Amino acid sequence: MADHKDEPVVVIGLGRFGSALALELASRGTEVLAVDSRAKVVQSLAGELTHTVTADCTDMEALRQLGIPDFSKAVVGIGTDIESSILTTSLLVELEIEDIWAKAISRQHGRILDRIGAHHVVFPENDMGERVAHLVSGRMLDYVEVDENHAIAKIKPPRELVGVPLRDTRIRSRYGLTVVSVRTGDAGFTYATPDTVLTYSDVILILGKINDVERFAENN
Repeated sequence: MADHKDEPVVVIGLGRFGSALALELASRGTEVLAVDSRAKVVQSLAGELTHTVTADCTDMEALRQLGIPDFSKAVVGIGTDIESSILTTSLLVELEIEDIWAKAISRQHGRILDRIGAHHVVFPENDMGERVAHLVSGRMLDYVEVDENHAIAKIKPPRELVGVPLRDTRIRSRYGLTVVSVRTGDAGFTYATPDTVLTYSDVILILGKINDVERFAENN
């Protein structure tokens, strides 16, 4: 498959998630076609995005007129109107869009999107809630699940990791975790190696299974 990294993206549904995504993509230099059925919403973003259109994307002819079949990447940001979300996604699948991302507001909604052919289903509210819960209740500085089984956490190194080379801490064999990066002072993150010696002022990124990451952060 060709590399579509720099190709334009169509974002359908400009609620909080869709509009934030469209603006972020645009700020990164990606060409974005932003579409919503609500003229007022589209007008509010017209000054910030180059291409904004009011259209009903549950209508196949409307999608064709917008040139959607020419896109390789599409995001369905429709959330509360589940019927429109599912129908729009199914039409994008029918148009054979190569990379379809769809927002879901419930697990059942997500399962339907997955079954009709969405390549990626995201749960922004749920994912953010889980992330904030970890930050509020524990000692993590940041936390991101990278798939359904693994997560990366940013933490201050506990006592048992400080002052000795990482190879001697046996963090991988004891906890099933890997220290992938370390930041010292105001410098940026750099790759951690078996010879890396941590200090209490460092910040580290650890990678592992979700349960292992949570257990390590809570108990150290």
